[in-house]
Amino acid sequence: MSFRRHARWWVAPAILNLILLVPLWVRFGEPTVQWLALEALVLAGLMVMLPTVARIAWLRWLIIVIVMLGLLLGLGDAATQLTFGRSLNLYLDFPLTRSVIDLLIGNLGLVPALLVVLGGLVAVGLLVGSLAWTLRVLQGVERTRISVGLGAVLLVVSSGLVMAEFTHSRWLPMARTPLLNTLYFQLDQWVETRRAHREFAARMENAPAPAREMPGLAGKNVLLVFIESYGVSALFDERYMGVVRPRLDTMAERFESAGLSIASGTLDSPIRGGQSWLAHATALSGQWIDNSLWYRLMLASDRATLVDDFRASGHRTHAVMPAITLAWPEGEAYGFDDIHAADDFDYAGPPLNWVTMPDQYTLHFLQQRILDPAESPIFAQAALVSSHAPWTPVIPVLAWEDIGDGSVFKRWENAGEAPEVLWQDAEKVRDQYALALDYALHTSASWAERYVDDETLLILLGDHQSAPLITGEDASAGVPVHVISGDASLIDPFLARGFVPGTVPLQEETPPGMDQLRRWLHEDFAYPVDTDRRF
Repeated sequence: MSFRRHARWWVAPAILNLILLVPLWVRFGEPTVQWLALEALVLAGLMVMLPTVARIAWLRWLIIVIVMLGLLLGLGDAATQLTFGRSLNLYLDFPLTRSVIDLLIGNLGLVPALLVVLGGLVAVGLLVGSLAWTLRVLQGVERTRISVGLGAVLLVVSSGLVMAEFTHSRWLPMARTPLLNTLYFQLDQWVETRRAHREFAARMENAPAPAREMPGLAGKNVLLVFIESYGVSALFDERYMGVVRPRLDTMAERFESAGLSIASGTLDSPIRGGQSWLAHATALSGQWIDNSLWYRLMLASDRATLVDDFRASGHRTHAVMPAITLAWPEGEAYGFDDIHAADDFDYAGPPLNWVTMPDQYTLHFLQQRILDPAESPIFAQAALVSSHAPWTPVIPVLAWEDIGDGSVFKRWENAGEAPEVLWQDAEKVRDQYALALDYALHTSASWAERYVDDETLLILLGDHQSAPLITGEDASAGVPVHVISGDASLIDPFLARGFVPGTVPLQEETPPGMDQLRRWLHEDFAYPVDTDRRF
């Protein structure tokens, strides 16, 4: 009996140590290197020394709240790193909670998504219970000179090790301070982001960048078409290039046979893994928009975008957004003349997991409902989403005359593995990613070969690299850009900027940012302006 009672005093701090280290292990996967959380020793020493009186019971709950906050922030940071290749920024990322829930529902369905959320809440409850038991056991240690003395030694030594960590002197290689590091990092980010927020808001107010007429593109249809998750890793990573590069080679051959000119380059995307709207905003505005707060500030400002530029050039402007299923006030803030969200496509086929409709239907709609009946030149931003996770099912490209109202796609309604099955195997997920990109490129090439002519400039580009699970954590943020037209003179300015003929861009270490696109179009196709004009 005595052994069991004393065993709890060793098990309790071990559980506390484990809880504190979980985010590090999720993030780095190295439990053999990082297996000691110094805060666990500090808390163990502190609780052993405190008297067991009811009036300080609140201290246990304060510690539980702090530990749980650090744990959830640490796990959130690990998830953000694995998904977007960056750290969690609570100031910027909290508004994304709704988007995460929508993504879960879109990929898994409502009931499985609710079960995931419920499982998370149950896990939090179990952790709170474990922490309460741990601290109660430590505070219940029998108060003797030996126990209090050992607690004091443990508290002093562990506190010294913590102080050494914060002066960049790690005396124990296996020890870390995950709780303090996480809380300090998030606090520091909060302060710095608030400062950057004020600076960005001032810049938006002081540099409205008025709309610019672009006579070099007057009378031409200009189509800015984003391919979801199309990053340079698809072209240069051996895991994917065996599928994607042959498709690009075929595209080049078919474009040449069709009399189309094509040049390709690389642009740096502001994001990785998700939040495609930030890439769209960066390309349209000419500002580097890499978080949701900057996005809202840009939309609320008087700053003109490519939408305004093309309207000034005589174009009717369209947003073709098949993944928008809820209200989209951002589209009105951009000032598009016409917004086509998912419900506006008159699509009679099924959604394919997260994907509301296949890319071929999106391009069919763009041609049949926007371009063909147009009485004036068109500027359209379109998003192709078939290459969005979960990448199942991957369907074939059909004859364009068979697309109709999209009901032809019903045969693939339950095709392919269910996402919750596919995503249990990382290698299969990567294979599906390559196949989904191949479909998006095949569809785009088939449409361009059939419909792009001398009066059209098609800018086909990726929105961002896929998640680190697909690309690896050290992959660049570059995305391929293909400019295609039947009028070679529209391609020449891009060649002068370093693009290369054909469908395979050069592999650049530091490509220009996506925010340069608007400036390039101004410099190459707009009236000259003062050289100190900022875009």
